[in-house]
Amino acid sequence: MTQIVYERSAGLQDVDTHYCPGCHHGIIHKLIAEVLAEMDLLDIAIGISPVGCAVLAGNYLNCDFVEAAHGRAPAVATGIKRTRPDKLVFTYQGDGDLASIGAAEIVHATARGEKFSTIFINNAIYGMTGGQMAPTTLIGQKATTAQDGRDPILHGNPIRMAEMLSTLEGMAYCERVCVADIPSLMKARKAIKKAFTLQMKGVGHTFIEFLSTCPTNWGMSPVDAGKWLKSTMCAYYPLGVIKDTTAKEAEK
Repeated sequence: MTQIVYERSAGLQDVDTHYCPGCHHGIIHKLIAEVLAEMDLLDIAIGISPVGCAVLAGNYLNCDFVEAAHGRAPAVATGIKRTRPDKLVFTYQGDGDLASIGAAEIVHATARGEKFSTIFINNAIYGMTGGQMAPTTLIGQKATTAQDGRDPILHGNPIRMAEMLSTLEGMAYCERVCVADIPSLMKARKAIKKAFTLQMKGVGHTFIEFLSTCPTNWGMSPVDAGKWLKSTMCAYYPLGVIKDTTAKEAEK
């Protein structure tokens, strides 16, 4: 008798992805899909795709998707969630999309406490367009637009988006995670589930930042990229819960 030990989540389409070897987008898609299926939210979930490597996210997740202009996913999510508050609404955005061209959008959506969830993928570089420096590129990290490495005097310092946004009153829950190993992956899954659970309770904005690899534009093997993420990215962008306004309520 054949025993099934693993099968594709109902939240995923049965298609191959276009992502580069070692990219973490596919793993993160898988976690979102599993959480949506586990919470029985697939029929009411609406994702908003970014402009970037994950522009085709709607082809892979088995729920409704809307494509937004570059950086404008929070504005689109705001409109959808306000008109359909019964839906589970989430944006899926990279660092160029969210932290650069869309910085104003996410700042003001968070300040207003818009009741959708943001999935923020931070791979410290522009992926789809060829490896330019992003707002999250680390000091000394090379990019096509910073070929000697990011210089804080010339380019400023990397922005910790999660910490910055957590200073705003509208942020209800914010956590930074990664999927570079199994223990981290399991924590990331729990973080997504908490964000979606809190959204459905209408507590405010929820935000999950994923540190992610980009072996192609980092010029590394997938294995080395994973090691660099854990040793270098995590040092500047520490993992963990950054803000949780619901923790005190839970203690009551």
